[in-house]
Amino acid sequence: MQGKGFIKFMAILLGIVCLYSLSFNIITYNVEKKAKEFAKGDEAKEKAYLDSMATEKVYPLLGLTYQQVKGKEINLGLDLKGGMNVTMEISLAELTKSLANNTSDENFNKALSNAQTQMNAGGKDFISLFVNEYEKLVPNGKLADFFANQDNSAQLKATASNSEVKSYLSKEATSAIDRSFIILRSRIDGFGVVSPNMQKQEGSNRIFIEMPGIQDKERVRKLLQGSAELQFWQVYQSQEVYPVLDNINKTLASTLKDTVAKAAVTDTTAKGGKLAGLTKGTTAKPADTSKDAKAAEAQKNNPLFAVLGLPVGMDANGQQQFIPGPVVGFAQQKDTARVNAYLAKPEIKSLVPTTMRFMWGLKPRAGSKTFELYAIKVTSLDGRPDLSGDAVANARAGFDQKNNPDVTMFMTSEGAAKWKKMTAEASADPNNKKAIAIVLDNTVYSAPTVQNEIPNGVSSITGSFTAEDTKDLANVLKAGKLPAPAKIVSDFVVGPSLGQQAIDSGLLSFVLAFVVILAFMAFYYNKAGWVANIALLINVFFIMGVLAAFGAVLTLPGIAGIVLTIGLSVDANILIFERVREELALGKSTNVAIREGFKHAMSSILDSNITVFILGIILFVFGSGPVQGFATTLCVGIVTSLFAAVLISRLIFESMMEKKSNITFDNSMTRNAFKNLAFNFVGRRKLYYVISSVIIIAGIGMYFKNGGLHLGVDFKGGRTYMVKFDKQMNTEDVAKTLSTNFEGEEALVKTIGTDNSLKITTPYHINDQAADADKVVESALRKGLDGMGAKYTIESSQKVTPTIASDIITSAVYAVLFSCLVMFIYILVRFKKWQYGLGAVIALFHDVLLVLSFYTILDGVLPFPLEIGQDFIAAILTVMGYTMTETVIVFDRIRERLAHTGKDDAYGEERNKLINFALNSTLSRTILTSLSVFFVLIVIFIFGGDSIRGFIFALLIGRIIGTYSSLCISTPIVIDLSNDDKATK
Repeated sequence: MQGKGFIKFMAILLGIVCLYSLSFNIITYNVEKKAKEFAKGDEAKEKAYLDSMATEKVYPLLGLTYQQVKGKEINLGLDLKGGMNVTMEISLAELTKSLANNTSDENFNKALSNAQTQMNAGGKDFISLFVNEYEKLVPNGKLADFFANQDNSAQLKATASNSEVKSYLSKEATSAIDRSFIILRSRIDGFGVVSPNMQKQEGSNRIFIEMPGIQDKERVRKLLQGSAELQFWQVYQSQEVYPVLDNINKTLASTLKDTVAKAAVTDTTAKGGKLAGLTKGTTAKPADTSKDAKAAEAQKNNPLFAVLGLPVGMDANGQQQFIPGPVVGFAQQKDTARVNAYLAKPEIKSLVPTTMRFMWGLKPRAGSKTFELYAIKVTSLDGRPDLSGDAVANARAGFDQKNNPDVTMFMTSEGAAKWKKMTAEASADPNNKKAIAIVLDNTVYSAPTVQNEIPNGVSSITGSFTAEDTKDLANVLKAGKLPAPAKIVSDFVVGPSLGQQAIDSGLLSFVLAFVVILAFMAFYYNKAGWVANIALLINVFFIMGVLAAFGAVLTLPGIAGIVLTIGLSVDANILIFERVREELALGKSTNVAIREGFKHAMSSILDSNITVFILGIILFVFGSGPVQGFATTLCVGIVTSLFAAVLISRLIFESMMEKKSNITFDNSMTRNAFKNLAFNFVGRRKLYYVISSVIIIAGIGMYFKNGGLHLGVDFKGGRTYMVKFDKQMNTEDVAKTLSTNFEGEEALVKTIGTDNSLKITTPYHINDQAADADKVVESALRKGLDGMGAKYTIESSQKVTPTIASDIITSAVYAVLFSCLVMFIYILVRFKKWQYGLGAVIALFHDVLLVLSFYTILDGVLPFPLEIGQDFIAAILTVMGYTMTETVIVFDRIRERLAHTGKDDAYGEERNKLINFALNSTLSRTILTSLSVFFVLIVIFIFGGDSIRGFIFALLIGRIIGTYSSLCISTPIVIDLSNDDKATK
């Protein structure tokens, strides 16, 4: 074997990388285990412990804190951990109208309405749709008349063409989405979410946000959908605020009698930390007694100053003095919540002047977890800021004359006059120049010191910025200029109990499926089977390590993808072992047979894995959420499987051969399995066509009888709730009651696994854009459930608007069609026969139709819903991958046989015999691989949990159909696609 040294080096290197990536999970597990032991079942105490560990170094070898390590571990998805994800949509219609100064022009507003309607129906580019609609309504109309003004004259001229206006609007739309992303990110950080996941969905005006552990959905919705307000405030100097803080400290010392003050924390305004604001109790952690005693004494005598430092330093004479500037205090990230709680006490609020407000800075000081506290000066009677965001015309990030990052801010003509006054006041005293705070969402983004009066409205903001900081600040400054409301168009909430149940069932299915595969390989292939098992164990280690290195989020479909990969990973070994057995049957020695087996199987292994990998990429591109999680693990698993099953197993065999070990590939029970098979697949192909046609026709009949396919909410829009009762419930009674509460709207109720777990779906108020629409629907739901005479728990909820649903359908259709096209091109290139490519594509459509037919026939018969949703599309594409794998392997055998005979193709009866030979010679591999995957799927189906049972069912019947199709449809159909006169029909 050539390159053994290189393969060993790569295996060791990959092993080290995987071990490093997985080590973060081990470290966080140990920390969280100690937290549980310390808390002894007190959830608030456990969270407080973890929050206190945020800045502690828990990975001494690398010097990483718990927060840093936590960010590097494999994150669990919502279906495993519980929490909430939402898809926010930036309203480009309202943005466009705002840019046009809210014009009342009838044609303009009609064009906006038409464009929004087309977007809801699956349109992609709102700006293009709007411009096209306006030009239809007003063929010679000039859009520049609405958008060009003095404030944006540098970007858009009054004489601009409609195409130039379109370009301007597209840039503003992109900028608005970027600004919204920054604002939402800062809000999520301030909410105290551990490891939030935020992604801009490229090519759309949507932002996906995943928040593990969050259950207060109403608070999240309010937080995310609130309008951002940019403000400019004067600020107090540190020495001006100290008397107030000192008074607060003394008052707290006299009122707090406990040794350790227990702050009732409900929120935190400090931004930038993933663990801030988690606690609802003490932040103490195990420590030595003397240290605890000192901390308790300090907190008793100076409660505020024990957690809030003061900006003091030494003057030239060595005397302590306040450092001039707007920072009035600073606190560790873990202590910001306690400071907030102190300041929120009623007796403390009365000590703070009405002209003073406290706000935290956005980010911690460089190289630390220390946040700065500012005191905002309220100068107006109505409590409004000195200047608001609508005064900003534009802002851009750049570099100053010293090549340091800075931000240039441009005021509107009206704002420039106010800005001149503010800057004049702040810079009036040359010996005590003051700062102006730039505030968004009650968070100080920056507080630059004003050096001089700024009369023309053009300001340069400098400081200790990175290029990324200035980009963010520029976006924040522009955020106050253009209102672009963000609305939740999709959300999904999973309760923690359901998440834990999913973890338990997922792990159980993983372990059992793994054991099934190991036992099967060891039984069927004897010692060679154990070689495959070792490679399989290494493969699982590699998969988990690579996922951790990529920062992947592990979901239940992701676990299903890993378990499926386990089943598929033995495919390469089965191909190799079957070819080795063929060589052994020809009388070759074991060493020669092994080398020949690896050599002859390589082409089929590469072709089959490449086709599935391509489908995995298509899944990832067109899918979202759980589908992407499944695709990620599938693609990673294919790559690691090839490395482990082919290269590492070859190394093991080489080592065994060098040691002259006895290597066996069978036993007395499996030695003659699949010998001398001669099924006439080609001759019976018309019978198979009839069988498939009957099933498809029956499916079409049931389709019309049932009124169409049973679409999930992600395909038709609506809300779904998973509800668990304390007793069995009649679905018809529940549906009737809820339909009344939903004002006559449909309430589709189905059991999930057991009669006391129901899945409730309704389109009630799904098109209602009101902020309280979600609350109205849930109130109606609870009102109906309360009258059912049973205790219940809403374990999860999901909302998908029709806009999202139409996009998902479009993406699903594109995914299937694009997959077929890519498969056709790949086979055409590899096998140089269009008949092969078209035969494979026809088989793919055949498989899709058969799966859909079984879904329509069995829907309502099985004890779980058979919905058509995103998971189903993932299953369909996976089924297509199975079929392609099987088909390509048969095509490879045909190509190999032709190469032996020195021919490019065969015709007539010779082709029939050739195809039958290829199908029969690969039949052992086809059946064995199908069985191994089928066993795995059965295990997941039984033990994997209710939430993915429908998904796994699609894979189960798809696996059967895929095997049937590859043997009876895709390859035999090549004959019927051939038009040569010599072909025998």
